[in-house]
Amino acid sequence: MIDARRALGSALALMLATAAAQAETKTLYVGMNGGNFERTYTQAVFPDFEKANDVKIVVVPGTSSEILAKAIAAKDRPQMHLMFLDDGVMIRAAGLGLCEKLKPSDGLAQLEPFARLKNDIAAGIDIGMTGLAYNKKLFDDKGWAAPTSWLDLADPKFKDKVVFQSASVSTFGLHAFLMFNRINGGSEANVEPGFKAFPETIGKNVLEYIPNSAKISEMVQTGEAAIFPLTPTAVSTLKEKGIPVEYAQPKEGSVVLMVAECVIANNSEAELAQKLAAYLLSPDAQAKALAAGNIVPSNTAAKATTPAAEQKLATFHTYMKTAITLDWDGINARRAEWNTRWNRMIER
Repeated sequence: MIDARRALGSALALMLATAAAQAETKTLYVGMNGGNFERTYTQAVFPDFEKANDVKIVVVPGTSSEILAKAIAAKDRPQMHLMFLDDGVMIRAAGLGLCEKLKPSDGLAQLEPFARLKNDIAAGIDIGMTGLAYNKKLFDDKGWAAPTSWLDLADPKFKDKVVFQSASVSTFGLHAFLMFNRINGGSEANVEPGFKAFPETIGKNVLEYIPNSAKISEMVQTGEAAIFPLTPTAVSTLKEKGIPVEYAQPKEGSVVLMVAECVIANNSEAELAQKLAAYLLSPDAQAKALAAGNIVPSNTAAKATTPAAEQKLATFHTYMKTAITLDWDGINARRAEWNTRWNRMIER
């Protein structure tokens, strides 16, 4: 009788342990930019999905280049489930076989057509553009007019006042360099004009080349930075923190910058990862991201929830009228060579 009770007790313990294991909260790891993106999604977007699906979402922060490097290093045994990358880096990731095709969803069908990458291997969750930003307080103190052209970065009055993101690691810096290259007669297939002209023009004004935009806030407040490449979204975020910056749309056009998501191929939670990806494309999720972090929706059905957000969307659509889309296939084919050349010739 005692043996029977022991057996029954063991069986019950095993059942309870099995049930507990089955009920254990799963964890999804999402690679993305830190700062505003991480804060917006962890505080305003992820919580509803976590609650509805009994899952914990952990952000792996880093630049697009850093997240891509992590994904490549763990390709055979992925440590992340989703990743957010700048559009050009995402195209490279897809070409390396790091992404699996997104499953059909209402959100995916509602996206701007250009936000769906070829064969739905990835999709945009944030639409923006790289243009110019400037230190409003410094400009007012000096009596300077707001910038109007990419060539303003080469204006002699900005000597040691230009802050430039490194084109070898930053999409912002690369965008600015390629626009300067275009103005000088080049193209994504020919960057000779840009490399030839940069050192004696914009290069002479650069105080510091930075790997990302994290230092800009500090450098504006200290008066070191006068003008720099940046997005309207990033400018809005800085202004909300009391940083005296403004965005200026260059007359030659800004550069379309899309942050895209992809489900990482062969990840350990494929079904749940696809479910999260679909949620992030939904009008509801993107409206939350807009309200909380000025992240511009790619879903055409996403609505602004405040008058301020409505104004930001209207301004954004005005900027998009002159925004330029770069040839990312051509860029990625030559990027490694450009990076080496940039580091050797420009940032040496």
